[in-house]
Amino acid sequence: MYPELGQLALILALLLAVLLTVVPLAGSLTGRESLQAFARPLTTGMFVFVALAFAMLTHAFMTDDFSVAYVANNSNSMLPWYYKFSAVWGGHEGSLLLWILMLTGWTMAVAIFSRRLPSVMISQVLSVLGMISVGFMLFIVVTSNPFDRLLPNVPTDGADLNPLLQDFGLIVHPPMLYMGYVGFAVAFAFAIAALINGRLDAAWARWSRPWTTVAWAFLSGGIALGSWWAYYELGWGGWWFWDPVENASLLPWLSGTALMHSLAVTEKRGVFKSWTVLLAIITFALSLLGTFLVRSGVLTSVHAFASDPDRGTFLLVLLALTVLGSLMLYAFRAPVVHVRSRYGSLSREIFLLLNNVLLVSATLLVAVGTLYPLILDFFQLGKISIGEPFFNLTFSPLAIAAGLLLGVGTFSRWKKTDAGWLARKLLWPLAVSMLISTAAIVAYGGFKPWAFLGLFTASWIAMTTFWDLWDKSGSRKGRVHGLKRQSRSYYGMVLGHLGVAITMAGATVVSNYGIERDVRMVPGDTAQVEDYQFRFVGIGERRGQNFTAQYGTFEVSHEGKFVAELHPEKRQYAVGMSVMTEADIDAGLFRDIFVAVGERISDDAWAIRLQYKPLIRWLWLGAVFMAVGGFLAVSDRRYRIRDPKTSRSTSTAGAATGKTDAQPATGAAS
Repeated sequence: MYPELGQLALILALLLAVLLTVVPLAGSLTGRESLQAFARPLTTGMFVFVALAFAMLTHAFMTDDFSVAYVANNSNSMLPWYYKFSAVWGGHEGSLLLWILMLTGWTMAVAIFSRRLPSVMISQVLSVLGMISVGFMLFIVVTSNPFDRLLPNVPTDGADLNPLLQDFGLIVHPPMLYMGYVGFAVAFAFAIAALINGRLDAAWARWSRPWTTVAWAFLSGGIALGSWWAYYELGWGGWWFWDPVENASLLPWLSGTALMHSLAVTEKRGVFKSWTVLLAIITFALSLLGTFLVRSGVLTSVHAFASDPDRGTFLLVLLALTVLGSLMLYAFRAPVVHVRSRYGSLSREIFLLLNNVLLVSATLLVAVGTLYPLILDFFQLGKISIGEPFFNLTFSPLAIAAGLLLGVGTFSRWKKTDAGWLARKLLWPLAVSMLISTAAIVAYGGFKPWAFLGLFTASWIAMTTFWDLWDKSGSRKGRVHGLKRQSRSYYGMVLGHLGVAITMAGATVVSNYGIERDVRMVPGDTAQVEDYQFRFVGIGERRGQNFTAQYGTFEVSHEGKFVAELHPEKRQYAVGMSVMTEADIDAGLFRDIFVAVGERISDDAWAIRLQYKPLIRWLWLGAVFMAVGGFLAVSDRRYRIRDPKTSRSTSTAGAATGKTDAQPATGAAS
């Protein structure tokens, strides 16, 4: 009964999504406020029914209802309850339902927190989100129903969840990542609505900006969680492999970063309007592309849950319709926007534009490196592999250039910046950055060009950010008063930029100075990595809830002083007899000591992987700074104050004819 209730709820949600697509949009185009008023109730109903369907699927997992095919394929009665819960999105159908839950949740959030927006605009935004919901709900109902039954041949137990997914990472990583992916749908919806009603002005950018920033913050956290999960779970100690699935999440993050900065220019100066709309379309299209790659069967990995070509075709059609339809609307509407604004060659506008160019170039680079081998394979033109060497060689210069530009742009001013004044401002950050990067190179034991450039860029970003904070805190009432008067959005920017610096420093140091050794060891042997000694004490056994494990005991010391005792494991799961490697890590702010047990070589000898990872925690610490900075920025007071210029509803005639407001309404250049 419960699975049927879940399926009924999905169908009802689909019907409400269709109504949300049609009714408010018709009301906005005809000027009938009675039809526009349906937008919020329809949004609420759609979310409630999707949430009910998700609850029914969760109930099936928690009660071991193996009559549901999806539960039978992804769970087992021996599975701990918390993994049964996360198994809801451990396969294709459930992960897609989670995606839809996130989408309807974002849609309802827009309906709740955008009550001060003109009714025409919010009706069109919610209608666009309804269109997206219709596409994904059709997909799940037609091709990926999570409530299909196995009646009358119900198995006595399930096939179990993939052992790789039996981890805390599955509980937190997909929801966080999906919140970022799906959140860019809101930025897309605002862009399409702005194109429809002709409000490509600074007010539109102001409305879109907090939603874009929140989505970016969630995506930053989700990518970092995925990197951390892979680092400790897969047993190889890597944090980024340039795998197509990893790249699928990086692509919208890069374009979303460009979108955030472009929205800032559009809000403050009323320029780059058409470019900003195009970035919103591209960013959401890349989110859909990631969905297609992971769930179409094109890729085979722990992330890729689908192998049915019909599903891939459906997603490809949905992607094509979304991209082509929005680009056609863009082609017709964007050219009518005219902006009159002047700015010099050293203005903040120019630096942000160059920032966008570098970020979009990096996006194209990653996209080509990811998709080119897949396209060749699809058309049977051969198989090639584009991996880490290519991306490191081509992506690193763009990242360094963007970082150096970021530091310079921090001190630039709108419209025009005096070259001499800017040079004087940058002198001290330049000197301190050189000193820090040189000292770090010496401390880590050797000059490497890329290491020096990476560390200098990270130091440069941090020093220019701190120097700018020092400048802005200047006040007759003291530094504390000067710090207090800065806005939350400014502090969010500070944290975001510091996060970039911290992540870049961590990536540079661990990539260039990390040490890895694969050794053969028997109990009693000692091996050395950097200044650390590893003593292999022996092998023991233990039993978990649904697995048995052989675990090693290693005593780690540094210059004769005891540091830690580590217990890496080889686990064998009872269902499916899968064998998994569980590394053990002595974590620290400045270094990780990593031990993983490989295969047994002989009766007493084992293959052991020992690693020294300097500053690797900075990778994820920087992502935390970025995410917190994003959330802090959107809590800024100005996003909660109703602007009298933008609070008035768009006139009915203007909405119907699509007349374009060519002048920025808020935050225009003064």
